[in-house]
Amino acid sequence: MYELLEKIEHSIMSGSYLLGLYVSLSLPDICGALESENGRASGAKYKSWFDKWVAPKYGESLSGEQCYLYRCGVIHQGRSTHDKLGYSRIIFLEPSSNTTLHNNIINDAYNIDLGIFCTDIVNSVREWLETVKENKNFIENNKHLMKRYENGIPPY
Repeated sequence: MYELLEKIEHSIMSGSYLLGLYVSLSLPDICGALESENGRASGAKYKSWFDKWVAPKYGESLSGEQCYLYRCGVIHQGRSTHDKLGYSRIIFLEPSSNTTLHNNIINDAYNIDLGIFCTDIVNSVREWLETVKENKNFIENNKHLMKRYENGIPPY
């Protein structure tokens, strides 16, 4: 998991913003599944995890429900809109050295700085990992987490 978090950070630093965003939007699914009894993701687990670990950083502006709907739109349809989002759209702005627009509403759209959002997700996952490292469900499910093996195939 830590390597994945480092890859997200690297993608943001190297300007691969969409890659960082897509993976960041997937992390609450993975975390919710890792700590669950059945090891499976669900919308309810996503929302619960996000509400506990990320939403407090956004006040009343972004809930687990809203992030889940956005994630569904982005990952499944490539859209930044959803009819139940509560905003006409969520606008992620790429980091800029000139100005930072983050966590505000512009007309009927919600604006988030993409770098800050991805960093918030990554930091939340790191905090969460410290709390679940001895959790029975996490230990069992983490055995099945996809891992990268740089030099090899045998014996897998």
